[in-house]
Amino acid sequence: MNIPKDPAILLSYINTKLRDEYPNLEELCKSLCIPPEDITDKLASIGYVYDKNTNRFK
Repeated sequence: MNIPKDPAILLSYINTKLRDEYPNLEELCKSLCIPPEDITDKLASIGYVYDKNTNRFK
């Protein structure tokens, strides 16, 4: 599946998916058939990291 390429749009997209549909980042990535590093690396480039406790990027 294609995910947004722009990091700011990706942040919104991923956090919405995590909030509404998935219990954690691993399940989301399995569903999208992409490695978690594709998301974490892109969002780290704009200063966001995944917080397991809140299930979102902060």
